[in-house]
Amino acid sequence: MEGFEILGYSASAVTVFTFLPQVLKTWKEKSAKDVSLMMFVIAFINEIMWIAYGVWIDNMVIIITNVLMIIMCSIMILLKLRYKNV
Repeated sequence: MEGFEILGYSASAVTVFTFLPQVLKTWKEKSAKDVSLMMFVIAFINEIMWIAYGVWIDNMVIIITNVLMIIMCSIMILLKLRYKNV
């Protein structure tokens, strides 16, 4: 693995961790009152587009990053719907 690939995978890990604090906080507090559902819906759509692009150019860093981001977005959307009135 070359240096630029290590940089790509490292950036991927940091990107995935951007949503993790919000997911954990929402899960722990069982409240999504101040979380924007639309933000995560838009992010979900964005991740689908990035995955399509990653497949098109055959770039595993882009694909893996955005598959993991879709998982995080999906969790947040589900938590928002579950705890919407809390």
